Amino acid sequence: MTRAASGSTAIVAGGAGFIGSHLCEKLLSRGAHVLCLDSLITGARSNIEPFTADPRFRFIEVDISEGLPDDLPDADVVFNLASPASPKDFRSLALQILRVAGEGTRHLLEHARACSAVFVQASTSEVYGEPLEHPQTESYWGHVNPVGERSCYDEGKRYAEALIMAYRRLHNVDGRLARIFNTYGPRMRPDDGRVVPNFILQALAGEPLTIYGDGTRTRGFCFVEDTVAALVALADADPDAIDADLPAYNIGNPEEITIRQFAERVRDVCGSSSELKVVPLPQADDPTRRCPVIDRMRALTGWEPVVGLEEGLRQTRDWLAQQE
Repeated sequence: MTRAASGSTAIVAGGAGFIGSHLCEKLLSRGAHVLCLDSLITGARSNIEPFTADPRFRFIEVDISEGLPDDLPDADVVFNLASPASPKDFRSLALQILRVAGEGTRHLLEHARACSAVFVQASTSEVYGEPLEHPQTESYWGHVNPVGERSCYDEGKRYAEALIMAYRRLHNVDGRLARIFNTYGPRMRPDDGRVVPNFILQALAGEPLTIYGDGTRTRGFCFVEDTVAALVALADADPDAIDADLPAYNIGNPEEITIRQFAERVRDVCGSSSELKVVPLPQADDPTRRCPVIDRMRALTGWEPVVGLEEGLRQTRDWLAQQE
C-alpha cells in the first residue's frame, strides 16, 4: 500500500525539525500533499524554506499541545515527530516535552481516528532506558529512571506509546510505533549538544574532540535519509502485516561502534588532527550500550540502512561547515 505517495495527504507534526523536514521532503518527492505542523520551539523555518514554493506543501505554526487548527484536512497518514529531542533540552523544555508527548499526541490521534488515517509515531530507543538487554529488541520492556533528568523524554515517549495502544484497542486507530535510534545528517542543529555535531564542529575548528565518559559507550549511527525511508516504509506497510500486539519497529543502524572509534572516524573525515579529550559524563542515565535489532522492520518492509558512515559523515560535515 502507498498512503504516503502521489495524491495522498500526509500530516507531519514536527515537520520543521531535523528528521521531520527530511520526511516532508521525501513525501513531496513521492507526489504527496504535505501539511507541516510545528511550533518552532526547536524546529526552524530554514529547514522547510526549500519547499514553501511547492503548491503541495503547507506550513502551519501551531503548538499541538494546545490543539489542532480547525481547518485541518483529512489525511491518509499522520506522522508525529513533534518533540524536542536533544539532551540539552531535557532540563529547560521538560514541561513542553511532556505536554506534547501527552496532549499533542492525543490531539493527533483524535484527528487520525476521525479520518481513518494511519498513525506513525516517532518513538525512540530511549524507551529502553539504560538497557539490561543488548542489543535491543522490540519485546524488551526497558530499564528507565522515572525521576532522572532524561525522564521527561523517556517517559513521555513511553506514555505516548501507551496512549497509541489504547487508541488501537478502543478505537481501532492504525497506530504504528517507530523506535528511532541515533540519527544524524544535514539540518541537525549545530548547538544540538549531541555527539555528531559536537565532534564535527570541534574537528573543523581544530579543537579537542570531547568524549564524555571513557569512550567505550556504544551507538549505531543511522543517516537521516535511511531513517526517513524507514518511516515511509512503515506507513506504507499492509495493515494486516502489522503486529497488533506489538506494532513497534526499531529503526536504526545495527553496526555498533564505540564513541572513541566514532571520534576517530569523524576526525578522519574532517581531515583534522584534533586530540581526543576524555571528560566526565555531564549527566546520569546516558545509556552505556545502544544498538538496535532491526529484524522485524526488515521482515515487514525489506528496509535496512544503505548509507555508509563515511558518506553520511561527509554530507553532515559539508552542511555544518556552511552554518559557520
